[in-house]
Amino acid sequence: MLDFIYYPVSFILWCWHWVFGHVFGETSALAWALGIVFLVFTLRALLFKPMVNQVRSMKKMQEFAPEIKKIQKKYANDRQKQAQEMQKLQSQHGVNPLGGCLPMILQIPVFIGLFHVLREFKPGKTENYFFDAAGVDSYIKADLLGARLGNWITQPAAELASFQVSRGAIIAVAIPLMIVASVLTHLTARHSVSRQNPEAATAQTAIMNKLTLYVFPLGVLIGGFFFPIGLIIYWMSNNSWTLWQQRFVYKRIDAEEAKKKEEAQAKRAASAPKPGQKPTAPRPGQKPSATRKPATDATAQTPAEGTAANGSTANGTGSTGTASSGSGANGTAAGGDTQIPGLISDRSRKKSGRKNR
Repeated sequence: MLDFIYYPVSFILWCWHWVFGHVFGETSALAWALGIVFLVFTLRALLFKPMVNQVRSMKKMQEFAPEIKKIQKKYANDRQKQAQEMQKLQSQHGVNPLGGCLPMILQIPVFIGLFHVLREFKPGKTENYFFDAAGVDSYIKADLLGARLGNWITQPAAELASFQVSRGAIIAVAIPLMIVASVLTHLTARHSVSRQNPEAATAQTAIMNKLTLYVFPLGVLIGGFFFPIGLIIYWMSNNSWTLWQQRFVYKRIDAEEAKKKEEAQAKRAASAPKPGQKPTAPRPGQKPSATRKPATDATAQTPAEGTAANGSTANGTGSTGTASSGSGANGTAAGGDTQIPGLISDRSRKKSGRKNR
């Protein structure tokens, strides 16, 4: 019924065993163990991008965790309204909760498929999905310190006799692998929990953290009594990949966020005024100041004014003309002072009129 899962899993395992079988030999347990390990690495590499999206989605949810708490508190007695508001909030922030669960969901059929394929390597079988009779016989004969990869601790004695192995040899190989797989499960969960935002913690979050930290590792340890050795190798390598991937992805995301903060700070520093410098931008509602026209020099008179001044000088005595000339010279010398055009001509007319009297 699940052949659409079993065939792809067995095909990937066949490919990697073919590669390592040419190096270590087809019946080598090391070739089969490496085939299982790289089966995990292949599938996890395909799920790398969804896993990164999962981490980003979790960080976004932690950012608006206070808003989630408000909704939960506001609609504590109305679960339907609470779910609607939560969906609306998640859509506003561009978060998809199902996208965060995708990598974990996709690993479940792979685990089931590999569990079934490894259990089907039995003496007397002529095929096992993508493996032919030679492949089945190669897996059965693969010896790992006196045990077979298809054996498990609680396997019936009749089946152990067909493999020609003892239960003590299986325990000696399986127990250390079970302990390593359990410890890696705990370390993976511990690293994930340490990245959580304390403000986003809820009662459900605390329960889930305890499950992932202690119950799941214990489940791996107990389940190892019923899992084939090859499946324990799969679990151990899968948790090793998860632990490395988490550290790598979180470190990369932290570096991106630090870079964005530095760029934002540099941008604010560039736009801010320097120490002691007054801002040049006009205030809101302030009218622009009118530009003043340059004042004309006293010597730059109109032709009419020049004529009037000459006439008044001609009518006066020589001393008067000299005085007028002196005052004109002083006016010219004081050219730096701003004077209003026409004012000098009016004053000269008054002076010349008084002297004529």
